[in-house]
Amino acid sequence: MIRLVLGIVLIAGAVVFIAASKIRSKSKVEDEWARASVSLVRYSLLTAVLMVLVGFFLFISTSFVIVGADEVGHLNRVFLADPMPAGQVVAFRGQKGPQAEVLPPGFKFRWFLRVLYKVEMKPITEVKQGRCGKIVALDGAPLREGQIFAHEWKEQEFQDMLDAEYFLKHGGQKGPQLSVLRPGRYRLNHYLFDTDTSEPVTTVEAGFVGVVKSHVQQVEYDPQAVAKLKGSDESGLVAQLVPKGYVGIWDEPLSPGQYYLNRDAFDVKFIDTRVQTWKYIGGYKRRYIDLQVGQDGKIEQSGWEESMTVPEDAADSAITSRIEGWLVPIDLRVLVQVTPENAPFVVATVGDITEVEDKILTPTIRSVVRNVTGSVERKAPADEISPGVVAAKRTVLDLIEKREEIESAIEGKIIPEGHKAGVTIKEVRIGDPAIPPELMVARCREQLAEQLENTFKREKEAQEQRIETEKARAQADQQPKLIEAQIKDNAADFLKTAMQKEGEGEKLRLLEIAEGQKAQAAVLGEDRVMQLAILKEVLEAAKENPAIVKVPNVLVQGSTGGLEGAAAILGATNLTRGLSLRGGGTAAEEENARPVEGKR
Repeated sequence: MIRLVLGIVLIAGAVVFIAASKIRSKSKVEDEWARASVSLVRYSLLTAVLMVLVGFFLFISTSFVIVGADEVGHLNRVFLADPMPAGQVVAFRGQKGPQAEVLPPGFKFRWFLRVLYKVEMKPITEVKQGRCGKIVALDGAPLREGQIFAHEWKEQEFQDMLDAEYFLKHGGQKGPQLSVLRPGRYRLNHYLFDTDTSEPVTTVEAGFVGVVKSHVQQVEYDPQAVAKLKGSDESGLVAQLVPKGYVGIWDEPLSPGQYYLNRDAFDVKFIDTRVQTWKYIGGYKRRYIDLQVGQDGKIEQSGWEESMTVPEDAADSAITSRIEGWLVPIDLRVLVQVTPENAPFVVATVGDITEVEDKILTPTIRSVVRNVTGSVERKAPADEISPGVVAAKRTVLDLIEKREEIESAIEGKIIPEGHKAGVTIKEVRIGDPAIPPELMVARCREQLAEQLENTFKREKEAQEQRIETEKARAQADQQPKLIEAQIKDNAADFLKTAMQKEGEGEKLRLLEIAEGQKAQAAVLGEDRVMQLAILKEVLEAAKENPAIVKVPNVLVQGSTGGLEGAAAILGATNLTRGLSLRGGGTAAEEENARPVEGKR
């Protein structure tokens, strides 16, 4: 407005200057003062031209604006327009007040634009990556009774709804909008839309699902479409789940990914669907008794204890069960998982997996473990107690000897309890139970005794083996002599066999000789046959041993027909004595038969 007035004043002043200069130029110049006046008039003409130019620029400048690239031109009508109806915040064309129209970047010309409107430059709205923009409309149709957020904009008309005039003329509602701005730059009408671009995008990480609790009804209510009541008749846990788009907890969770949600309208609870380990460990003192074997074989024992703390990541402390009157802390590990389809039920019934653990399953697990470990063990089926079946209390050592059986029994009772709360229990594993060491001393001493006995037996076997080894080594060292002896033994066996056969041949020969001699005896007589045989033997002996033959110094004659001659030839030897005797001579004859030295 000021620019317009100044422009008009300058142009009007220029016209007056020009008119005055023309009147002066027609008068005569009579003196120096007149000539000075003419010069002044000439300068006044130049000033008037400049005033016209400046005034024209000021006049024109009221009709255009330049909008920057990062700006949005906002118009507020001041003059020559009708007032807005009561309750209206944003005006249309022809109405006074903040206009629905905005000016895009660039040069914009409109007659008396700056006179009729108050022009404001506001920054564009930018939503950065990882964020979304919440929108509040300051004008539009009122929300219905019970409605908290305006209807969600349809995807195909989202950009059109960002135009203020389109929004107001096509049913846009006043108040917080359910739709949000995704990352990008938007030229919004700040008279109509108030935005908050700090809202983080809803991100569901891998291994999780997002359970949505909606505060808005996005679709027309249909009783037939509402999810039926979910729960368990045994546990009494029930939950009302609804389809997507209804008010309540959606029965379909959000899978991993990014979602542009108005977190004022939608509460999203993230549920871990990975397998988790609930550890019940620590919180007690563990006692030990150590056994040591001395050099003399005596067993000595000593005791000590260790404090078992509860780790930070543990679900709770160890479960203490009374078995046979002993308090036995039992470490337990339970593998659990919430499946994506059960996640909404968990949220609707309890809240989240931590609350399921603390409020429902941990007390149940403790109760089940105590019942199973301290229960009566039966060999009959669950629905039949047969006569004669022995029922016995579980013992402390069953935690070691029947670990798998006890784990199966606990699983059989815990898994149904988990299903009641929408949690899948994969397995239950017993850790190292803190069995009272007094119960283990007798067994350990027995084991040590058996090990000592086995050690002594092995040492004995080792010594015997060493003896056998030394014997084998000595035998190996004497192998040449043994082989030689073996060869001699074999040679002796061969010689024995040869001599045996030679004897048998000799026996046969003598038998034949005897038969011949018997025949000779029949002709010559037995005495002569015997003498001939003896003579033959003597001659054979003399043949083999010539040294026994002697040359006689005397002539021996006899008429007895005996072997005196032979005896005289052989000399006075035992052999000749034997011949004489075998020949039947007398003692005198034997004496005469002795050789006499020097006689012939």
